[in-house]
Amino acid sequence: MLQGYWWIIVSLLAAILVFLMFVQGGQTLLKQLTKTDKERSILINSIGRKWDLTFTTLVTFGGAFFASFPLFYSTSFGGAYWVWMLILFSFIIQAVSYEYRTKANNFLGTKTYDVFLLINGILGTILVGAAVGTFFTGSEFSVDRMNITIASDPVISRWETATHGLEAALNITNLALGLAVFFLARVLAMLYFINNIDNENIVRRSVKIVRLCSGMFLVFFLLFAGLLLTKEGFAVDAASGKVFMEPFKYFHNLIEMPVVLVLFLLGLVGVLYGIFLGAFKTSGKGIWFAGAGTILTVFALLMLAGFNNTAFYPSTYDLQSSLTIYNASSSKYTLTAMSWVSLLVPFVIAYIWYTWKSMSKKKVSESDLENDTMAY
Repeated sequence: MLQGYWWIIVSLLAAILVFLMFVQGGQTLLKQLTKTDKERSILINSIGRKWDLTFTTLVTFGGAFFASFPLFYSTSFGGAYWVWMLILFSFIIQAVSYEYRTKANNFLGTKTYDVFLLINGILGTILVGAAVGTFFTGSEFSVDRMNITIASDPVISRWETATHGLEAALNITNLALGLAVFFLARVLAMLYFINNIDNENIVRRSVKIVRLCSGMFLVFFLLFAGLLLTKEGFAVDAASGKVFMEPFKYFHNLIEMPVVLVLFLLGLVGVLYGIFLGAFKTSGKGIWFAGAGTILTVFALLMLAGFNNTAFYPSTYDLQSSLTIYNASSSKYTLTAMSWVSLLVPFVIAYIWYTWKSMSKKKVSESDLENDTMAY
């Protein structure tokens, strides 16, 4: 029960994180949505007021995953370190850019920091999507708990490829999910701008471009969904714990868990309706429907990866090294203690909501930048 509970908590935090990555999506649109320095400043300050929410959720998600499923953390972060280092690097330069972009006498210049934001917007979305894709496609690693007895090299899990995680981006399923997250982040960003910015030119361009990006998102998401639901999956025998390949495993999971199926369909409808409101009605409400839909859809996908006797981090090198929520979790004592800590999760969500509401009472306009000493 505790292992399943913590998989739900981690999945919810991951789903919220994907929604909040609209900040990264907005950073990739600086050239397309703005024509002047003032328009660019309006856009930067609109998403700049929310970037710390994404960062806070990322840290909370990483901490929760580490504490509840430490074997996954040590296997993935210790083995696929190149992909995780690139993701970490992209978020570091994002934080630096917001801090120093408009500081007087910064030696790199504003345009350099804008390039850093673009890099974070591209790498942060595509690589996170590709990394999550490995939950369904697998990675090449081995796990041998007896290695802990070797004093000279007590490493339980080992990565079996020299590329250490970069190979994930070469898998078509992972890449399709990564590009789907990238275009979804751009779509959510433009729906957010329609809701949050008081500038006719930026809103008009957002309405125009969101239609194109929505089409690209649907192409890559449907490609990912089609590949996922028709592929062999990594099933776990409930009695013996042995991992084996099962045809149409994730499709079976979707059908055999009707609650997850309902959440998945509601999420897709929410995203599509939000896009419709923003792209064809120029409504600021689109971000709320698409945002809620994103959270439900990502949450449902992670339920498919972890529940119904499924290995959530499968090994293509050695099937029996695959990680499940049962063999990769912390001890019962740790999970119990953490369950009390999890009571803070609603406070994290409340913090995000309160901060968002406080910063969005008034739409961002050119006049705000002239009176704001904390402008980015």
